[in-house]
Amino acid sequence: MSITEWHNDAIAGKVVKALKKNGFDAVYFSNRDEATQFVLDSVKPEMSIGCGGSVTIKELGIPEKAKEKGAEILDHGQAGLSPEEKQDIRRKELVCDLFLSSTNAVTLDGCLVNVDGAGNRVAALSFGPKKVIVVAGVNKICSNIDTAFERIKNYAAPMNNKRLAQDNPCTDTGLCMDCNTESRICRVYSVLKKRPTLSDFTVVLVGENLGY
Repeated sequence: MSITEWHNDAIAGKVVKALKKNGFDAVYFSNRDEATQFVLDSVKPEMSIGCGGSVTIKELGIPEKAKEKGAEILDHGQAGLSPEEKQDIRRKELVCDLFLSSTNAVTLDGCLVNVDGAGNRVAALSFGPKKVIVVAGVNKICSNIDTAFERIKNYAAPMNNKRLAQDNPCTDTGLCMDCNTESRICRVYSVLKKRPTLSDFTVVLVGENLGY
């Protein structure tokens, strides 16, 4: 085991314990292949699956593999959709059988921290889908809620703005400028300190860097 692997295991183990204390189901895998298989074990034929616009979920190839198992994939980010079609799919994601997402940050004391644009992702993480699975690489682990929001402002948000080709100031500076543009994607701020009541919610931590 390398020093990096040791550190990932140690920190992720601490976060898993904290997440469980906060009511979430939580598990850690040292590599993406094991994590991917864990998620796919929850996929059943004809199940509706929302993907939450997650880079992590796409990096793992889960939508394609789930579709091969006969699941219906709800992805508002697929090419060629009109704004109305995107909104319709976002609404369907809120009541899907399985909602898959990452999180912008997860804290050492087991909180999930996110910033959203339309609010559909944080809404689905809070209520609606029959089951939620969040997959996060160790690069998303932060000391506390304050550092989590700093990570989002100055790393995740500029990266996602660039990915989505939004003409916002952070795509020039690489840092949050707290803009007031119509295309601003940082609009809904969410902290899940505990598992939402009555929800079936699993957090999968992975000992690799995934997503933004």
